Amino acid sequence: MKKQILCLLFLSLFIAPSYAQLRQKFYQNTCPNVESIVTAAVTKKFQQTFVTIPGTLRLFFHDCFVRGCDASVILANPNSEKDHPDDQSLAGDGFDTVIKAKAAVDSNPSCRNKVSCADILALATRDVIRLAGGPFYSVELGRRDGRISTTASVTNNLPHPEFKLDQLNSMFAKNGLSQTDMIALSGAHTLGFSHCSKFASRIYSRNGIDPTLNRQYATQLQQMCPQNVDPNIAINMDPTTPRTFDNVYYKNLQQGKGLFVSDQILFTDSRSRATVNLFASNSTAFNKAFVAAMTKLGRVGVLTGNLGEIRRDCARVN
Repeated sequence: MKKQILCLLFLSLFIAPSYAQLRQKFYQNTCPNVESIVTAAVTKKFQQTFVTIPGTLRLFFHDCFVRGCDASVILANPNSEKDHPDDQSLAGDGFDTVIKAKAAVDSNPSCRNKVSCADILALATRDVIRLAGGPFYSVELGRRDGRISTTASVTNNLPHPEFKLDQLNSMFAKNGLSQTDMIALSGAHTLGFSHCSKFASRIYSRNGIDPTLNRQYATQLQQMCPQNVDPNIAINMDPTTPRTFDNVYYKNLQQGKGLFVSDQILFTDSRSRATVNLFASNSTAFNKAFVAAMTKLGRVGVLTGNLGEIRRDCARVN
């Protein structure tokens, strides 16, 4: 019996998920000030441009959903993830935030080449959420950086603006995230912007304006995004409080002001409406769910232990 138990324990060491090795204070003995160093660098970048906030948050999401949270999205090799059409709209300020935070960390002799770009991105994401008025939360650390980044990796691994609820749930479930997690993470659309092409089909189609779209809001969108508009034109995803991390995103959905089909479907589909209503009426419930979902997101496909590497340059493998 004892031998059986020992065998099971030994086997569990090999089948335990990689994220089990993540922990808070991972760098306590190697770079104890890493969080304050990253926070200072992110705050300085934010003071230069607000785009730091949505740019970094979106970068983290795109990184984790494609190959796991391994900073592969930052690699700049030929035909890398960032060259895929779904990633080409990622804000350069998001990448720059991580690169500058990495430089700040490595400027400390005791920290040099000891903190992964993946962990710096995770910390920077927490910091931009706080800077926008969102909740502060502890970040699990111990990720290592991936060595692979391909355009092909992105295909079919990111949610699209036209997705309906079943498609969203399927994609998030593939990453260990529930419907509640998905709805909470969608709340990040309270920050940032979108190019007109991503929602043009809702305001210009043979059948007219999407009936789930608020008519007054649709008219505003048409004014900001006329047909054949410059493809570089972008508008705020949250028309009400675009620079504040809050639960207004859900209140917008209740009014038919979700920018994407994938936003508005969360309210129009009866299976998810109750959660939208909860988050719209209770900011504490939303913040709690968002933190839980971000923690789970940060565990997706992580490399730990002897896997991956700690890049000296976030844009290149060692």
